[in-house]
Amino acid sequence: MPLASEEVYEKKLLDKITDKIVDMIAKIMDKIRPGWIAKNRSRINEWKLMFYAFNRSPPGVIGAALILGFILIGIFGPYFAPYSYRDFLYIKYRETYLVPPGTTVVSKGKTFYFLLGTDKYGRDLVSLILYGARVSLVISMIVIALGVPLGIILGLVAGYFGGKIDEIIMRITDTFLAFPALILAIAFAAVLPERLRPMIIYNEQLKTILSVFFAADPKDAANFAPILSVILAIIIVWWPGYTRIIRGSVLSVRENLYVEAARALGVSTWKILTRHILPNVISPVLVLITLDVGAVILVEAGLSFLGLGAQDPMVDWGKIVYDGAQFFPDRWWLVIFPGLATFLAVLGWNLVGDTLRDVLDPRTRRSIEFKIKKKKPVPSSEEGGSSQ
Repeated sequence: MPLASEEVYEKKLLDKITDKIVDMIAKIMDKIRPGWIAKNRSRINEWKLMFYAFNRSPPGVIGAALILGFILIGIFGPYFAPYSYRDFLYIKYRETYLVPPGTTVVSKGKTFYFLLGTDKYGRDLVSLILYGARVSLVISMIVIALGVPLGIILGLVAGYFGGKIDEIIMRITDTFLAFPALILAIAFAAVLPERLRPMIIYNEQLKTILSVFFAADPKDAANFAPILSVILAIIIVWWPGYTRIIRGSVLSVRENLYVEAARALGVSTWKILTRHILPNVISPVLVLITLDVGAVILVEAGLSFLGLGAQDPMVDWGKIVYDGAQFFPDRWWLVIFPGLATFLAVLGWNLVGDTLRDVLDPRTRRSIEFKIKKKKPVPSSEEGGSSQ
């Protein structure tokens, strides 16, 4: 008698890895909130299915690999850099001036090898790119960590309460959206440094924290002000988009029956917003966040290219390109390599964002899930009875 069959997911190596990650997160949540796994079993399975769909997307996997590389280089790169960003070798070794990639320099009894060449100060370009990755990573993470929650909170409040509160918040949002974001960011980035510099210089704790964040020497504390100005400038122009998206989604969700039932049961407004409304409007925000990290990296690099970001001797990718532009195309490596690093980092976030858009859409995700199901033969009940 032919065997019956059931459909199961054919797991690959990435699926097993993501399963372990999800299970680890679930165990952590269960320790924080005992019984969490039992109550959220379906949610855990849904997370695993989303990862299965994500793992079947080559662009998404490539993007995740690029993001992982960017994060690792941003965190650990400065500690493995061959030289410090403050090593101005040209002062003592004149032969290190604008050395092309792959060159070995012997000067005054010392030997130097520069894989990607040097800049006009004789600084190793590999080291500058590694230090620049830290600055780009910190800026993008701070902007997203501060700008996104601000936009989400304002959008939830405006959409849920409506009336005058909605009118005030949306008019302020429209005012910010009326200005070109880059122009507004340039204006704030140009004005803020002089106001932030005294606060940084005379606050030892803040100076120490920023030195660790940017992997910089405390001697360069005065140069933290332009970088902080760029962060604040981008945050100021970044939250309105999230407010508009969340507010529009909340307007459609707040009239659903489960929200009305929560109100009737006397559930607090905060719990309604965070437990019933926010989980149902967060999907487009997650996609937008991944796309916006790449956009923040580009805007930050653009502001630095205009001279409003990192100042000598500190570096970021836009500053390296700005310094090398005057020597391009003869000294092409000063523009190509930091530009390539920026391109790969932004490409990674964009690829992941496009893939998440498909994974978080139930219709597209289900179509991907059906493709990865495999029929597995199982003994039928009749066969089991006959064997006995």
